[in-house]
Amino acid sequence: MTEFHISATNVPLRGTLRVPADKSISHRAAILAALAEGDTRIENFLPSETTRATLHCLRALGADIESVEPTTLVVHGRGVHSLREPSDVLFCAGSGTTMRLLAGVCAGQNFLSILDGTPALKRRPMARIAEPLRAMGATILARAEGRLPPLAVRGAPPLRGIDYTLPVASAQVKSAILLAGLFADSPTIVREPSASRDHTERMLRALGVQTSVGDSRAVCVHPISKLQAPSSIAIPSDFSSAAFLIVAATLVTRSDIQIAGVGVNATRTGLLDALGRMGAQIEIENAREESGEPVADLSVRSAELRATQVSGGEVPRMIDEFPILAVAATQARGETIVRDASELRVKESDRIAALVQELRKMGAQIGERVDGFVIAGPTPLRGARVDAHADHRLAMSLAVAGLIARGETVIDGWECVADSFPDFGETLCA
Repeated sequence: MTEFHISATNVPLRGTLRVPADKSISHRAAILAALAEGDTRIENFLPSETTRATLHCLRALGADIESVEPTTLVVHGRGVHSLREPSDVLFCAGSGTTMRLLAGVCAGQNFLSILDGTPALKRRPMARIAEPLRAMGATILARAEGRLPPLAVRGAPPLRGIDYTLPVASAQVKSAILLAGLFADSPTIVREPSASRDHTERMLRALGVQTSVGDSRAVCVHPISKLQAPSSIAIPSDFSSAAFLIVAATLVTRSDIQIAGVGVNATRTGLLDALGRMGAQIEIENAREESGEPVADLSVRSAELRATQVSGGEVPRMIDEFPILAVAATQARGETIVRDASELRVKESDRIAALVQELRKMGAQIGERVDGFVIAGPTPLRGARVDAHADHRLAMSLAVAGLIARGETVIDGWECVADSFPDFGETLCA
């Protein structure tokens, strides 16, 4: 286990920088390119622990993926029916995205696949994908009464198209069903209680898959016999990674930074809305579209914050940003309240319990709720020894807290930042 040391800075954050590529889009680009016919060049692919797990699993399924450079792949796609039965367990490392999306793909194959992962991944709920995939005709076996990994997936092509309503908005579950729907005998419809990130739908449309959306909370995918490879896919920088620097620049006095080429898909940018209500100074500049995704440059200046409330449909749009929102809330005037976010309990860690435990060590006035938390501020933070709980987003949020805390903060388990932003420590302290 590694540790990271950080102390408060009196130096404002300034300059222009880039953050790593979008993790969610990287996973999806590799999977869909492997199912397409022809060569796809993927530019700005994220080389992280979780995306490498997806590549490892795809290669074990017979995909031909060439690493040209650390962030450039060429996928030599052989078609939707080209995958083969793996000779060993598909090890998904700690990646819930890898396991859930590939379970959808494997459900449409005429062979057996077993998907496993780290102890942390074995604790993440999989009944939410097992239930709809079983309804489509696949056999899904799991431990703990079918709730927890590893998963054994026996495909049954063609699957049955279904009309399924998600009990909780989840882009991973939605994507698993849509990917399985490509191998069905009729259209598959997924309905959500509120809109979650739509990268899978966008990429499917870009690849020519017939989709139709009845409203903002439903998406339909039609079966395919062929998927034509695009010549290239350019992946934008990850908004979730940019979020840590956005909050750092907001909190460190006299800061003024620009973050280039960030994905600003509206299903991902709930944090911008929340911070805007809190008084943050964030400008969206040079807005454009690249490979079907909205992209922009972000300009951030330091600002004094006031408290806000987050609940309902805004939660899925910022589900990965609550740890760093909590850090911002410690410095906001008033009481910040988060509700309807019980999904945080089943991420890489129980993010509600872990946030409360670790930020209290630093002096934060934070209270735990079943579906969220309450934070009173502004509160001066103090350096402390804290634990990342094997959660990359918690680790980076604690580092930002350490940047404004009195004294030194030591973060145990820092190695987990390799899941999405391996150079975050160097970037933050540069």
